[in-house]
Amino acid sequence: MVAPSLIPRKPRDRVKTDRRDAITLARLMRTGDLTTIYVPQLDDEAIRDLSRGREDAMRDLKASKHRLKAFLLRQDIRYEGRATWTAAHLRWLSEVVCLTAAQQIVFQEYLHAVAQQSARVQRLESELHEAVQGWRLYPVVEAIQALRGVELTGAIILIAELGDLTRFDNPRKLMSYLGLTPSEHSSGERRRQGGITKAGNGYARRALVEGAWAYRYPAKVSRHLQLRLEKLPAEVQPITWKAQLRLCKRYRQLSARGKHINQVVVAIAREMAAFVWAIARTVPLAS
Repeated sequence: MVAPSLIPRKPRDRVKTDRRDAITLARLMRTGDLTTIYVPQLDDEAIRDLSRGREDAMRDLKASKHRLKAFLLRQDIRYEGRATWTAAHLRWLSEVVCLTAAQQIVFQEYLHAVAQQSARVQRLESELHEAVQGWRLYPVVEAIQALRGVELTGAIILIAELGDLTRFDNPRKLMSYLGLTPSEHSSGERRRQGGITKAGNGYARRALVEGAWAYRYPAKVSRHLQLRLEKLPAEVQPITWKAQLRLCKRYRQLSARGKHINQVVVAIAREMAAFVWAIARTVPLAS
């Protein structure tokens, strides 16, 4: 399969026939100018749709929380606790009383919307974790959880969006597909690089960037990570420790050079993609 939008076309070519298309495709195939695309299986698309449904629910939950907090600020009702949406914060919300009956109704509706969206996220996460158990790519999902900062939901998002990682010949192609490589505008001896291209899959890129924040701490195998490692093949465990040593050191080096924290995290996420690729190639897929 090839991408129709990436088939080279001559400008002002207004004549289209089946014969001309066949000749053009044969010529481009011979010269290697056609871009192949990955076609996921039906089960892969089902898991991906469920994962994206959870993402939509998370976005709606975030919007509902913002509306509630903005309403309280307009009423000059402020929470004095340390963190929001904890058990203590929810207890405080249950005791809030507005000045008028109309405002109290609005507040209760906003609070009810937050509760509904929270329940929706929990339902979708539960369905996602259950559906992935029989998925052919589930062994890869389990394996990449050996990486620090990648837990079950994040691993599902990555593999659901990327599919079979063995189709990438090298990790640089995966980085480019994720849009994590820097943009460039060079000419002659001058080389100028800008921000990342963001040309790839945004869902998978965001999951990697969120996981990359875990490497701001020193390398360490926590209890939860050790429990996940015990269930994995012996070939995977050295890769995960190598990833921790390199990425934690890389984080410190880039920070010491004065790089912005967001640039550092994106750089770590780019290298994380290489370790995800390496782990995926060691895991046999379920039939």
